[in-house]
Amino acid sequence: MKVKKILATAGLIGMIALPAQPVSGKASDQVHTNPQRQLAVELKTVPVDSPRFVYDSGLKFEYPDAVRGIYVTGHSAGGSRFNELVKLIETTDLNAMVIDIKDDWGNVTYKADKDSPYAGIGQSYIENPREMLKTMEEKQIYPIARIVVFKDSLLAKKSPDLSFQQGGKVWVNNRKEAFVNPFLKEVWDYNVGIAIEAAKLGFKEIQFDYVRFPEGFEKRDQQLQYGMGEYENMKEDNVQKRVHAVTDFVAYAREKLKPYGAKVSVDIFGYTATLPEAPGIGQNFSKISENVDVISSMIYPSHWTSYFGIAKPDLEPYKLVHEYAKVENAKLSKLENPPVSRPWIQDFTASYLGSGNYKVYGKAEVEAQIKALYDSGIKEFLLWNAGNTYTKNVDYTPDQ
Repeated sequence: MKVKKILATAGLIGMIALPAQPVSGKASDQVHTNPQRQLAVELKTVPVDSPRFVYDSGLKFEYPDAVRGIYVTGHSAGGSRFNELVKLIETTDLNAMVIDIKDDWGNVTYKADKDSPYAGIGQSYIENPREMLKTMEEKQIYPIARIVVFKDSLLAKKSPDLSFQQGGKVWVNNRKEAFVNPFLKEVWDYNVGIAIEAAKLGFKEIQFDYVRFPEGFEKRDQQLQYGMGEYENMKEDNVQKRVHAVTDFVAYAREKLKPYGAKVSVDIFGYTATLPEAPGIGQNFSKISENVDVISSMIYPSHWTSYFGIAKPDLEPYKLVHEYAKVENAKLSKLENPPVSRPWIQDFTASYLGSGNYKVYGKAEVEAQIKALYDSGIKEFLLWNAGNTYTKNVDYTPDQ
């Protein structure tokens, strides 16, 4: 399928183009009058590997000494909780927020402009994202936009042909969540377009989450109906086709975001660092790492079984994180240009594991994970708490 048709299908003609506010170059005066011309300039005139212009959002953020961030839902970012979280950052050594811009169901968390192709999926969780970002600029809180990519019930329902189907219906997992198809470029462009809008708002980094096929896909890939697009005739098995699709999306997104000055990070299952690749979901730790600025492994102790010789990982946060870091450091050391390591760590209690298998997480447990990272030479991290309620009085910089 030709690029123009792909972008038209995804509603992106005129969006993935050279930005409207270049910071240099008089030639820009002639560029921004016609969407098709913009697209032609980007794809034919400007070398893909060296964009001539960089979009200026008008907001200035300095990259911190090391990112120490928290997860923030759209509801928290747009409500009274936002001021509480800003105060938390101002009064600690935290310095960044990862804010939902496209959530786990496929909603954009703010109302896009009426001429945006995403106006129909925008929710008013964040009433004024630009004002929110101005506040973050004033406080120098590093802004990261979280975009959930291939888990997208909204897009799957709207366009079943972009999803996985079974018996003539969109397939859903046991949590009633639908996924869209990583093999299809239309799906790539749909998500890259949202990322570009976030970068234009002023976000300095785009964090892609759920960059993968559904869990256990190797057990159902022959049962579901879906297209493979350009990967159909690839002379490799389905495992490698999935790895190529996921890796190629990351590389593609990073290239498209270069003119907007946004770094790219990807969330990835921690266990993928312990394997050549995860056969069902298409995540290859090393290949993804080669195509991002930041890799964020999700290494919550509660999410591991008996790895690293630890029978009950949730009870031993320091040991689990320290053992994981050895594996990750070894893998990243083999790359020519390794990304920054910025793992997700646990600031919640996993009582669902059952009595004897979990502990209440508080100051000591959060600090144990951070110290394990520091002792392994990893100075960046992100805290996950789904309700955005973070432990008080934590020392986030143990070496200072």
